[in-house]
Amino acid sequence: MKRSMRTWVVVPWVALARVAAAQETKSAPVTEQVAAVDRHEDIGAMVAPATLPEGGSAISGWVGVPELGVAYRQGLLPGWEIGARARFDYLRLATTAEVTTRLRVWTDGAWTLAPELGVGVTANPGSRYFDTQNVRGWFLRINPALVGTYQVTETVTALGQVEVAYDQGLSTSSHWRVKPLAGAGAEIYIGEDLTLSLLGQLGVDVFQGASRLTQTQLGYGLRLGLGMRLF
Repeated sequence: MKRSMRTWVVVPWVALARVAAAQETKSAPVTEQVAAVDRHEDIGAMVAPATLPEGGSAISGWVGVPELGVAYRQGLLPGWEIGARARFDYLRLATTAEVTTRLRVWTDGAWTLAPELGVGVTANPGSRYFDTQNVRGWFLRINPALVGTYQVTETVTALGQVEVAYDQGLSTSSHWRVKPLAGAGAEIYIGEDLTLSLLGQLGVDVFQGASRLTQTQLGYGLRLGLGMRLF
């Protein structure tokens, strides 16, 4: 009788333990698969994704016309990131250093939109070899932008960017430059957390240069970049 009672008590608990172990075994690969999918969906380093995931970070560098540059991005909270960027305009020999922040404001399926703000300083030695209106001095750089991405395939993200870089003279307040540019391109995952990107931009370049007259010329930009995700 006692043995029968023990059987009725023990058997159900053993059965429940086996079911729980089986469920855990089945769920582990699914969890790993979901994590892999999430990791794959937010590929990118230079421009994509629109915002890095929380705890994610990336470095990138690019060559182009008229600038070379490097950047660092760090995801803080879901949909919000900060970063730092340095650019060198080799036509004017001007160097710009900025801190940046980006916030995701809209997403719908493969589409994502995030405004960005960059604030920094530009040091310009005043070289006039390529630009006769170039001005020597220190400038405050304010650079609002809007970044849009569209996930074309698992390894290709289409890019759209609008930025309005504004330089206000600090050493000579009468000199300024505003350069609104709009562009498009793509970022492609090439393996080992590396992405290759291409972005072309067109717009206008309005400035008050050495002649102290407001002038307008074609604004443009082309970047070929390589980025790496660190986390």
